[in-house]
Amino acid sequence: PRRYARRGELTAISEMPVDENVTIVAEVLDVRERPMRQRRGSILEVRITDGRTGGILTLTFFNQAWRARDLKPGVRGIFAGKVGRYRDALQLAHPDYELFEDDQQSDADAQAWALQPIPIYPATSTLASWQIAKAVELVLPLAADVVDPVPESVRADRKLIDFATALRWVHQPSVDSEWQQARDALRFSEALVLQSALLSRRAEALSLTATPRQAGNLVESFDASLPFTLTDDQRQVGEEISHDLEKSVPMNRLVQGEVGSGKTLVALRAMLQVAQSGGQAALLAPTEVLAAQHLRSIVKVLGPDLAAQLVPTLVTGQLGAAQKRQALLRVVSGQARIVVGTHALLTDKVEFFDLGLVVVDEQHRFGVEQRQALRLKAMNTPHTLVLTATPIPRTVAMTVFGDLDVSVIAQLPAGRAGITSHTVALADHPGWMNRVWERVSEELSNGRQAFVVCPAIDAAGASDDEGGLVDDPELAGEQPRERASVESVLGLLENLPVLAGRRIAGLHGRMKAEEKDAVMQAFAAGEIDVVVATTVIEVGVDVPNASTMVVMDADRFGVSQLHQLRGRVGRGEHAGLALFVTDAPAESLARERVDAVASTTDGFELARIDLELRSEGDVLGAIQSGGRSSLKLLRVVRDGDLIAQAREAASGILDSDPKLTKHLALRDAIARRLSASEAEFLDKN
Repeated sequence: PRRYARRGELTAISEMPVDENVTIVAEVLDVRERPMRQRRGSILEVRITDGRTGGILTLTFFNQAWRARDLKPGVRGIFAGKVGRYRDALQLAHPDYELFEDDQQSDADAQAWALQPIPIYPATSTLASWQIAKAVELVLPLAADVVDPVPESVRADRKLIDFATALRWVHQPSVDSEWQQARDALRFSEALVLQSALLSRRAEALSLTATPRQAGNLVESFDASLPFTLTDDQRQVGEEISHDLEKSVPMNRLVQGEVGSGKTLVALRAMLQVAQSGGQAALLAPTEVLAAQHLRSIVKVLGPDLAAQLVPTLVTGQLGAAQKRQALLRVVSGQARIVVGTHALLTDKVEFFDLGLVVVDEQHRFGVEQRQALRLKAMNTPHTLVLTATPIPRTVAMTVFGDLDVSVIAQLPAGRAGITSHTVALADHPGWMNRVWERVSEELSNGRQAFVVCPAIDAAGASDDEGGLVDDPELAGEQPRERASVESVLGLLENLPVLAGRRIAGLHGRMKAEEKDAVMQAFAAGEIDVVVATTVIEVGVDVPNASTMVVMDADRFGVSQLHQLRGRVGRGEHAGLALFVTDAPAESLARERVDAVASTTDGFELARIDLELRSEGDVLGAIQSGGRSSLKLLRVVRDGDLIAQAREAASGILDSDPKLTKHLALRDAIARRLSASEAEFLDKN
């Protein structure tokens, strides 16, 4: 059930949303029949009330005057239908209903009957809540002998009722305490089954064999050559990774950290440890722009001697034939001990000599099938390091990535000037757009550079191949409004007097690799003042002199995307400025998203907010965001402590009984819980 009502309570009618299906408890106020004006027949109008001021709703029935025999003033019941508005009054047209029959003999019986919780199920326009309740009533006796997946000792420690009782009480409670106890038991049961599944897969992964990679002088000489000191977090996470690489079981570690916290540097030190023994490391990047920049950054930070020794090599789909042949030869011969690439690394033509480490940058951009394809190119199972600048709340990391070790880099390197963020709310202040371009001009006059990000490439509204526009439930059914595009904004800026004489260029996913690379190199060299781009610049692009980020139609992006985009500025000694332009109205979900990002630069706080705004998604399937969730009663935002306790209990069970031969009910529950696709997903992760 979605919630519980009582026969004795009345629902607040004034709070019901228009155009949504509702189920309410109410009392009939009066009944009136009148003839239709335009055609033969009559309309029966039944007014129901919640007893509050303004809390009146009209039920409308066409040519069904006989319903007046049941719907008499003073009768109470449950009414369900889609809320509409007619002549400024709320109404339900042809609603379903079930009336309460108060036939109790004593006052005590009557009071118990009035207070008994009524389960309200997530009904649809064609299936009412009480129809679901009657179906449940038919099959519930069959669950009397169901076996409990939670071991009796664990249940006793937590004072939980058994599974069969929980099923009965959650659907047919006599008092509130029964459904509350049932909910607690079922939530813990779900958490225990899920965590047991994740820990079982983790144990299976630890049974695989990887080639140990010992640390050596490559990392030491690299550290000595750095012009700065590693942060405490970088050093700590580096030690955790180094320790993992020295083992004969494959590392499976997720490193999450703020934008600009130095995750790539930590990953490079891991690559050097693998290269020490002649092994190869592959860095999988989501875009051509980022892959090319990673290669340049790696070559630069390694210095000429180490770069010559390790031969960092780029493999992308848009390399010329001669370049591609040379790159593939370096990879298959083992000459290239650091390989950077995009999806092109996954093709059959790419073969490695000794792939020892797979580094996945921004893991949310790749499906599990793509990551698995790269792992299969190794003789032994390679070590895996997953990087993300999208902070993941602890409960999500424990639930989604429960079979990975998680490291966090929270510190930012010294010398960063920070970022100031503002929502430019055009719905409230239409004239502020001119001020945005004035601020950009002021920053350019101070010798700085600027990014302008648009959700589309051209006026046709086609999104770029790297971008990910978010679905906003508030926009469902509406005509999509025209979005800002690279093409239209370029034309606007080139003709703005305040930006006259400025060097402005476009950047998007339809451009050829060499064109994109040329624009970014010119921007990094200070030869371009403003880059108007799609989210192709979302991840990893590093131009310390860029101080301003303007995001057009910011409500069309997700929380994590906006946080990533903002991270492209304020990366050097100059303070960053992020302006999120939106015409979303105040108090809308879209506006709430934008305001949340503008209010804080704490990525972990934003991750929590993001999760609350959009739910945790399907935590077991390949889709890890959005409205659909494979969780039944658990919610990772709310039930973090419960999930942690279930994980501890699951760990204790599996430590003493790895194959679950003494816990057959739990083993069977895992098998029932995981569909074939979910089990495959966990295997690949």
